[in-house]
Amino acid sequence: MGRGLPRQSVCRDEAPSAGAGLLVLLVHGLADRASVVSALQRGLGDDCGVGPFILVNNNVFNSADIRTAARVLGEQVELACARDRARCVVLIGYSLGGLIARYYVQRLGGDTYVPLLITLATPHGGTATALLAPPHPLLRELRPGSDLLTELAEPAIGCRTRFVAFYSDLDEAVIPATRGRIDHPDLMACNVLVPGVGHLSLPVHQPVIDQVRALLTAAQQATSAAGPPHGHTPRANGQSPRHRRGSP
Repeated sequence: MGRGLPRQSVCRDEAPSAGAGLLVLLVHGLADRASVVSALQRGLGDDCGVGPFILVNNNVFNSADIRTAARVLGEQVELACARDRARCVVLIGYSLGGLIARYYVQRLGGDTYVPLLITLATPHGGTATALLAPPHPLLRELRPGSDLLTELAEPAIGCRTRFVAFYSDLDEAVIPATRGRIDHPDLMACNVLVPGVGHLSLPVHQPVIDQVRALLTAAQQATSAAGPPHGHTPRANGQSPRHRRGSP
C-alpha cells in the first residue's frame, strides 16, 4: 500500500470524469493480494451504474501497523476526491482491508469523503486466530482487546459514513463469528449475517455480490440527489472537522 494505488480499473478511461458516478475502491486483506476482490469486481461488472472500480494493490506487511496503512489509504482517497470534487468514494474492504478502511473513516476524518463503507469478513472485534499468529505489530492489532480495537471502540459521535458489515457463521479466520460485526453505538452500521460461507468464499458468494450491487446503486442514487459531497476541507493534522450526527 505504501506504493500507492495501481492504475487498474474496469473502465477504459482511468481518470475520473465529472458525473461518472461513485468511485469504488476495493481494499484486499492480509495475504490474498487482489485475487479475491478482483473476483468481486468481476461479479459486480459494469451494469450497476457506478464506477470506475479500482483495486488497491497493497502489501500490508510493508506498513508498520494498521494506522499507517489507513493514513496511506486516506491519502489516495483524498487525492481522488481532489481530482473531481463532484465525486464520492465508496470503500469495499475485505478481511483486514475492511479494518484499515474503517480506521481511516472513523478515526482520520474519512467520513468527509466516504458516504459508504462495505466490509466483508472483517475482524472488527479482533479474532482469536491472531493469538496464534507471529508477533508482527500489525497482527498483534488483530488480537481482541488490542490498543487499536480499543481506540475503535471509543466514541465516534458525528461520524457520517454508513457501514455495512457482511460476516459469516462459518468464517474460519474470524473467531468467534460475531467479531465480524460492527457494534458501536455512534456508528450507522448494518450487520448482515451470511450463513454457511467460509472466509475466502464470502466476497465471491453470489447473494453477497447481489447485495453489494444493490448498496452501490442506492448510494449512487442518493449521491446524485444530494449533489456534490460535503466539504473536502481536512484539518492541518490530516483529520477532517467533525459534524453533528445527521443523515448519511
